Amino acid sequence: MSRPKQYRRIQSPPLMSGFKPFGVPRSITGEVVLQYDEYEAIRLLDYEGLLQEEAAERMNVSRPTLTRIYAKARQTVAQAFVEGKSLVIEGGSVEFGRQRHRCRRCNRMMDDNNTPHSCGNRRRHRGGEFR
Repeated sequence: MSRPKQYRRIQSPPLMSGFKPFGVPRSITGEVVLQYDEYEAIRLLDYEGLLQEEAAERMNVSRPTLTRIYAKARQTVAQAFVEGKSLVIEGGSVEFGRQRHRCRRCNRMMDDNNTPHSCGNRRRHRGGEFR
């Protein structure tokens, strides 16, 4: 019996829930899933330009595990591009360093769920929903 996966640390959820090819409905193209830890590996290594050792430390995984996560992420993104499929970002064994919330009125992302801001919305924002 294999041991359960250790939770991978993610700084914050992505601002979007996925991507799709232009001009084609998702029902026709199909979709592939990029897990949150795979997204974070791409963000840390490609976007922020960190070394694998630094990125692995931030994600609370070993360097070889990060390498496997990153390879799977690249394969998933390549499949979406080559086959013209929608890319959905969701799931995985992760814990978020901070939660972000989107205001229902102005669509602004913020860290605190109860803080009123410039649009005047004083009602509770979408806690934990990233749409």
